[in-house]
Parts: sequence; structure tokens; C-alpha cells
Amino acid sequence: MEMKDKEAQTSGTYVESLDLEARGVAKQDGKVIFIDGALPGETVQYSSYRKKPSYEFAQLTEIKRSSSVRIAPRCPHFGVCGGCSMQHLDPVAQLAVKQRVLEDNLWHIAKVKPDMMLRPIQGPDWRYRYRARLSVRYVAKKGGVLVGFHEKKSSYVADMRECHVLPKAISDLLLPLRSLVESLSIRERLPQIEYAQGQFVTVMVLRVLEAPSTQDQALLRQFAEQHQVQFWLQPQGPDSAVPFWPVNAPELSYALGEFGLHMPFKPTDFTQVNHQINQSLVSYALRLLQVQSIDRVLDLFCGLGNFTLPLATQARQVHGIEGSETLVQRALDNAQRNGLNNASFAARNLFEITPEEMSSWGAFDRVLIDPPREGALAVAQALASEQVPRPKRLVYVSCNPATLARDAAVLTHEGGWKLSAAGVVNMFPHTSHVESIAVFDA
Repeated sequence: MEMKDKEAQTSGTYVESLDLEARGVAKQDGKVIFIDGALPGETVQYSSYRKKPSYEFAQLTEIKRSSSVRIAPRCPHFGVCGGCSMQHLDPVAQLAVKQRVLEDNLWHIAKVKPDMMLRPIQGPDWRYRYRARLSVRYVAKKGGVLVGFHEKKSSYVADMRECHVLPKAISDLLLPLRSLVESLSIRERLPQIEYAQGQFVTVMVLRVLEAPSTQDQALLRQFAEQHQVQFWLQPQGPDSAVPFWPVNAPELSYALGEFGLHMPFKPTDFTQVNHQINQSLVSYALRLLQVQSIDRVLDLFCGLGNFTLPLATQARQVHGIEGSETLVQRALDNAQRNGLNNASFAARNLFEITPEEMSSWGAFDRVLIDPPREGALAVAQALASEQVPRPKRLVYVSCNPATLARDAAVLTHEGGWKLSAAGVVNMFPHTSHVESIAVFDA
């Protein structure tokens, strides 16, 4: 890197806004400067580490005038660990930033404004992450094994000794896990530990590129019993994960208490990481959908039935569609275990759905859409088509405001739907991740 790319600015620069990666956005000599660690309203000095003709990336070097919403980060690893990007920003201000991101995407991409902005759905700011994938690396230069998230903008694993977004029981295991992996013969063949914490149990899935030795197995059993966790071993893809110890352990599950539902799941299944927010989100989505007891409801990207089964407690009939055969089977099992016989499920590739196929499912009164980050473009195009019977209302739950806006453009401009309401869901406090919900009326 050339020295001129590191030279610090001698005069203060005013930071105008925050981008989606929680970088301060400023303008200097006709260029846009993205400044790590800077906040809107601040006057700062910075050092550029990457320069392009129209923009630069820079690191904050000095705050000349601090923002009123700047706070001290709670975690000592903030700034190095890439798990969080907003701990230096007041949580209320974080929500305001995320709402602005949603509004800006809807306007700049879709050219639509919701009739009403919904109040943000909030939950605990800390200890909320009930599942995560932790990287594992044996690094002799750093004294042995590291277990944690990647460093910011790096493939290196952060030297984490605590984490305040993980449940305390998981944070407290970071150092014991390092010692455990250090003691294994396969310590250089174990690149990942994925954990999932349910209502009653915690499962840790070890990605093993080589089978553990007899001595390794004894150490794993001892650790599991001492720390009251379950170990699963995953030799290949997620579907290869199998229980190791204890053999006959209780299953993972979460509750949707408002609907009297018990939701078992496997540790590698997709589930929301924030259990408290998930419960609030399900309740809110159903209220927004305004389901009646005579309604037939379609739930697209239904997963293991997170929305489908609550919908089945209120509607006449619910049909869930999901791309994964494994999750469809899990949803069927969960419906049976919860005594719901008015929920049906099918596996379909919703990224390639056509108006003809969607119309073959018949008419629905309400539709809920909860896609992955790629969004639901083919679904939006089908719903906008005259071939598909028009439901009264759509509720779209999104984890990517850009693809939500893209799909909203199709629904509103091509399909004639009205964007009645939209709002943010603070699923991942202290990160730049924006979860949102939108309501469309025919």
C-alpha cells in the first residue's frame, strides 16, 4: 500500500450520513469518503486505505467533534471482531438508521413510499443470538486455537474471549472450547463449530474433516457432560450432521407461546437467531395479515412452519411452500405434533415459479412471503400477473431491503398493489443487518 493512501487529513471533515455497512459517509473534494468508525454529525480526521476516482475507503483517526449518539462499545473486541458494526452507536439511533435504509431503498429502487411507517419491532439489545457459526483455527503464532467470528474485513479469526450478543452460557464457553479443540488430535481438521440454543438444550455441531480418535471422543464426551451441551458431528454438508453425545438427548425446540405451539428443529435447520424477536415478528405479521377464520392462506418460503403453523390456528386452511424437501418434512412433522390438520405443505423452487403454476394452486385470501436475501422476484411477478387470482392482502417479511424494494416495484408498478405500510424489525442489534416487514393491499 502506498504511503499517500495512508496520509491523514489535516483538516476536519464533516460526516453526513451512515451507509449500510455502518461507515460514515462524507464528501471531500468532490469524492465520497466512506470512513470506518465515523458517525453522522461528527467532524473527523481520517486516513484513506483505498482510493478510487470517485470514492475512497478510510479509517477514522481522530474525532474533532463527537456525535451526541456516540456511546462506548460494550465489547472489548469491537472494532477488531467483524460480528458487530454499530456498538458505538446508541441503540435508538441504530433503529433510526435502519429505518432510513429501508425508506431510502423503497424510494430509490422502487420509487414507492408506504402510506404508513410501522413502529419498529424491538427486543433485547444483548444476549440475543441463539444460533451462530463460529470459525475455528489452529494458529501457532497466537498461542494455539482461536474460536469466534472473523476479524473485520478479514479471513482471520478474531481472538475472542467474550461476546455480548451471544447468550452468556455460550460466551462463557469460548475459552473452554479453545482448550478442548487444542487437546484434540484433529484440531487442524475442525474448521467450524455451529451452535443452536433451544428452549431447553444447546447443541454444538462440530464440522470434522477427519473422524475423531478414540481419545478425542472421550474428551468430547467429558466436555459435553461437564458443560451440559450436546455434540453433533458433521463430516460433510449440513444434512450429514448426526448426534454424537449424549446419544438419547432431548431435541432442540422453541416455543410460540401465544399460539400454544412447540416447534422442534435440527441444529442445522434454518431458524431465526433471535427467539424473542421471532415471537414478536410472528404475532405482528399475523395481525397485519388480518386473517379471518374463513380464509385460505398461502405461506411462501415457509421453512419448518414458523409462520404456517400459527396461521393454521387462525385460518380455515394454510398451504406452505418451501424449496427444501427436508424443511417441508420438518413442517409436516411439526403440524402433526401440534395437532394441526388444516396445514398442507409442498416443495417447489419459488425462484422459478410461474403464474401458471401459482394459479394452479387455486385462490387465496391472504399471502405471507418470507424469502431469503435473494428476495422473491418470480413470486412478485406471478402475483402481479392477471393469471393469478388476487388475494386481499400480502405481508412480506424481508432480510434484505434492496430485494424487498425490487420486488415492491414489481408488485406496485406492474401489479397495481398499494404499499400500505412498512417498518423495520431489529433482529440483529449492533449490526448493519436490516430486517423489515411490508404490507401490500389489492
